[in-house]
Amino acid sequence: MKEGFVKVAAVSPDVKVGDCAYNAERICEGISKAYDDGCKLVVFPELSVCGYTCGDLFMQKVLLNAAEESVGKIRDFCAGKQIFVVVGAPVVAGGKLYNCAVAIYDGKILGVVPKRNVPSYSEFYEGRYFEKGERLDNVDKTDYCGEEVDVCSKAVFRCKDMRDFCIGIEICEDMWIAGGPADALCAAGATVICNLSASDETVGKDDYRRLLVKTASGKCNCAYVYSDCGDGESTTDLVFSAHDMIAENGAILAESKPFEGGCAVSEIDVEKLAAERIKQNTTPSEPLKEIYFSCELCETALTRRIEKLPFVPEGEGDRTARCERVFSIQAHGLAKRMKHTNCNHLVVGLSGGLDSALALLVMCRAAEITGLDKKKITAITMPCFGTTKRTRSNAEKLARALGVSFIKIDISKSVQRHLKDIGHDGATGDVAFENAQARERTQVLMDYANRTGGLVVGTGDLSELALGWATYNGDHMSMYGVNGSVPKTLVRHLVRYYAECVANLKARRVLLDILDTPVSPELIPAKDGEIVQKTEEIVGPYELHDFFLYNIVRWGFKPSKTFRLAKYAFKGDFDDKTIYKWLYTFVSRFFSQQFKRSCLPDGPKVGSVDLSPRGGWRMPSDACKAEWIKDLESCDPSKK
Repeated sequence: MKEGFVKVAAVSPDVKVGDCAYNAERICEGISKAYDDGCKLVVFPELSVCGYTCGDLFMQKVLLNAAEESVGKIRDFCAGKQIFVVVGAPVVAGGKLYNCAVAIYDGKILGVVPKRNVPSYSEFYEGRYFEKGERLDNVDKTDYCGEEVDVCSKAVFRCKDMRDFCIGIEICEDMWIAGGPADALCAAGATVICNLSASDETVGKDDYRRLLVKTASGKCNCAYVYSDCGDGESTTDLVFSAHDMIAENGAILAESKPFEGGCAVSEIDVEKLAAERIKQNTTPSEPLKEIYFSCELCETALTRRIEKLPFVPEGEGDRTARCERVFSIQAHGLAKRMKHTNCNHLVVGLSGGLDSALALLVMCRAAEITGLDKKKITAITMPCFGTTKRTRSNAEKLARALGVSFIKIDISKSVQRHLKDIGHDGATGDVAFENAQARERTQVLMDYANRTGGLVVGTGDLSELALGWATYNGDHMSMYGVNGSVPKTLVRHLVRYYAECVANLKARRVLLDILDTPVSPELIPAKDGEIVQKTEEIVGPYELHDFFLYNIVRWGFKPSKTFRLAKYAFKGDFDDKTIYKWLYTFVSRFFSQQFKRSCLPDGPKVGSVDLSPRGGWRMPSDACKAEWIKDLESCDPSKK
């Protein structure tokens, strides 16, 4: 449970309709297995103690007594076990019968939650037996299993030792209607919603059920643990498939396929969910009854999938669709700026690298949108001390293949003159030597754009901005930055998508070669014609930095938690010391380089992480990194 991770399970045990003693034994078996697996929460289906399909037997005293006795046995079985258990049972309160969820923890019944929305349509006729739970919106007391327990349809259960672990409960139909209980429960602080369900199986219903679970978890920024009835329920009229699911913030983490298991287990991250709610100030708040329980915090072993490339969809189809959408956002953003400024010319510095290639592709798409002649796009290559034949050649080949204007301006003499003017020897490869080249290129682009009445399109990407890997007032500056919210790992996929799905044969060949070229600013002289200044050898692998960026900025995770996730995600790719080294670099540079992000040019937001000072990330340029470094140093692998 440390760092917000809680292992949870949805279990659909075999049942015998009306045989409460048998069902209690199967439930206890499920609890035992979940407990041994390290779960802190396990949810069973609707009316799981007696079976959902009992019909008029629900009104038999024999069944009700047997159900209550069995709940008591389950409660006693849980004594000494720190696992939150939710089972379904019929409960009489105030002289009325309710379809309820019984919350049990460590040998005690914490509360009974009645179903608010009782269906009586199509194949469902619960209204024949059960009262609507809204009658018990306020807390009531009832004698149940030999103890006085709270009965309330609006209550949350909060862990004292990890307050972000807060549980709300709804039952089946509650999820299928508009404005169900989950909205109010989450508004009251619940980060986890348990749904005890008895959803029968019909053709296509599993897809709709899955969509509802994903939507419920995404809309409410919560984890959703859905347990469905399965084997043993009566098949007189219906068939149940034990379709269990665990979702988190709109994504399915674990799922048992219909008719294939009846158990879903995963870890949820309540710390992440709580952070997201803090960020979204439109989330309402509603005070409800809070019932507390205590749980000793311990390490939760991770089994859930942690994406190594969080900005890049895994499936080829999803990736293609994402790339096309990103291109559209970038191009339409640029097209609007062109129309607003009456721009009839676009200028870009084309280096032969990935970022400038992507910017040029976006410019061509924007030209198509606005009807601009592609000859009004000017790609300028500006070779200097570190430029290699390969990148210079690729820049020209790409421009020719795309049908845009191409100019070569050698800036070597201009930079040498400038270095001489400021008293530099022109040979020492220091920061001034490197940045003079970048600033000279920006000056050329800006002045050429002024001469032609055009706009300079920026090429720098999100990953470079996060690290401050840009020359201030050099490649850092433009008149519109189309790549500013596109991380480097996604840049590569965007260029590959264009090469394989859009480009003509000539453009495809050169784009594929650009993809194979090491990432470099080429500000240090080449050796034997080969690039010697390789960015990822200096600041670290971009796949790691994009992972750090996503988890620290998107979710607000501590560096120590990000380190743990990175070790898990990149196991076998990088050792712990390497990950720690580059995470230390990321945190340090992210703080020290904020001043560059505080004055970025305009550019379109394309994803959930954006460092624009106007909307994506507002941070003082002189903020102190000390607390973040302290947190990271607490897990330094060299000190263990």
